[in-house]
Amino acid sequence: MNDERLMKILVSPHVSEKSARVADASNQVVFRVLPDACKPEIKRAVEKLFNVEVEHVRTVSVKGKRKTFQRTPGKRSDWKKAYVRLKPGHDIDFIGGE
Repeated sequence: MNDERLMKILVSPHVSEKSARVADASNQVVFRVLPDACKPEIKRAVEKLFNVEVEHVRTVSVKGKRKTFQRTPGKRSDWKKAYVRLKPGHDIDFIGGE
């Protein structure tokens, strides 16, 4: 596993009401990841980028919604998200406050 691949696996943090709930309740963080990323790659990427220890990774493939664009039917892209549970005592702060 090369470092260049690890840097590209995590696309962005996924912010929603549900992700805020799981962050508070069970020390989890939710990320958008590459569709071909596997759980061990996601675990290594999070540990390397944020200097934390990961306990468990769950992934969900999200199907794109069907939409209509100016009377033309279309479909949003499918994407993948990962629920990453951190070990007790570890935390990721995206805001960067002190």
